[in-house]
Amino acid sequence: MKYMIQMNVPAAEWDAIMSSYSEDDMQAMFAHMNALNDELTSAGEWVDGQGLGGPALVKTVRAGSDGRPEVTDGPVRAGDILAGYWVVDVKSEDRALEIAARASACPGPGGKPGSDPVEVHPIPGDPTAA
Repeated sequence: MKYMIQMNVPAAEWDAIMSSYSEDDMQAMFAHMNALNDELTSAGEWVDGQGLGGPALVKTVRAGSDGRPEVTDGPVRAGDILAGYWVVDVKSEDRALEIAARASACPGPGGKPGSDPVEVHPIPGDPTAA
């Protein structure tokens, strides 16, 4: 079963959160995430995943009346922004929840585990697949 595991950050706090990490804190965060990614890859559970940029890099697009893109800067709504995600293919929901807990335990500023909330979304299979 495939799941999307996603980490969200309050968009209004993105810059403050990012600036609270020292260089060592950033390296610890990257090491934690890379180890998780390596584990998922070795286990054959990795499908895709990325860390994303902050709200200053987001573009919101709507189709105009003529079908052409109407583009505005920033997220569509105030609130949380997707900071990163994994798509995994695992044997059970319990395994997806274990992966999410591991992502949540990523070290934050000062090396303390962030315990940030992580969402787990099942990705339904193709009902027409044989």
